Amino acid sequence: MNNKAFNFGPIALTNTLTTNLLNPPTATGGVNAGSSGNYIILKRLNIVNKTASAATFSLWKGATGANVAGTEVIGQGQSIPANSYFPWSGYLRLDVGDFLVGGASANNALTIEAEGEIGVAG
Repeated sequence: MNNKAFNFGPIALTNTLTTNLLNPPTATGGVNAGSSGNYIILKRLNIVNKTASAATFSLWKGATGANVAGTEVIGQGQSIPANSYFPWSGYLRLDVGDFLVGGASANNALTIEAEGEIGVAG
């Protein structure tokens, strides 16, 4: 299958650590074709601190609005210095039941954006 290039953001992070940031769409509709879900593969992510003070962020992979222990995926309490950024590269798959959830220590201090691929699950 061929995936399509995908990006999200930039989005200003709030100080609510249970904010749903990203979730793949479902593929429904049509007639007698069934339905399937999409998936997202994140390959690169940047979080930018646009303020003159350090701020932290935390990201989880899990259920909607949840940041349950053991589901931390990127930057648990990760500090980003003033006027700097945090780069991440890797391979993080999100299926339709998966949400990228998170937030920052200071409202609107950090901005997140990412790139990857989106495809249809088989």
